Amino acid sequence: MKHVLKPLDPPFPADVTAAFARYPKGHDGYIIKLFRVFANSHRFLTNKGAINLLDRESPLSLREREIVILRVTANRNCEYEWGVHVVTFAKAAKLSEEQVRATRLGNSDATCWTKRERLLIECVDQLCNHSTIGDATYCGFQENWDLTQQLEILALCGNYTLVSLVANTARISPEQDAAKFPH
Repeated sequence: MKHVLKPLDPPFPADVTAAFARYPKGHDGYIIKLFRVFANSHRFLTNKGAINLLDRESPLSLREREIVILRVTANRNCEYEWGVHVVTFAKAAKLSEEQVRATRLGNSDATCWTKRERLLIECVDQLCNHSTIGDATYCGFQENWDLTQQLEILALCGNYTLVSLVANTARISPEQDAAKFPH
């Protein structure tokens, strides 16, 4: 039997409907495709992985959180999640069009970022490419973010790598209003 990882379609079983009650919804109660892919595993659906990091209690600013998420999803070539975050959070995070574009196409030294943001992007790139932060960069990481912020950055990188793996492997088509990768 072939097991195809794909978004579940409504009507959902009662346990899935109950779990979705705790998830963010779009227009008219719409549950995005990624969350519907999560529903293939009750354990995965009820654990909510990356969704738990989108609360107001994050030790990072919304702007820094979104820079991390956009850069990770861009590095992981996950247009689906990158596009959802661009349309959902970029404006609230006060990211300019140039900065949104740079999360996909720019280097960590792009001039559209502050010095601290360039360091953050370099840290994310190193985590994505090497699963660690190099010694030279690590000093700046320790100086600019406290311990709870450091752990949050690491958790965001890990969770959005997982989200990217799920979205890419499930071959989720873009949400209707999601942004597309710049070229």
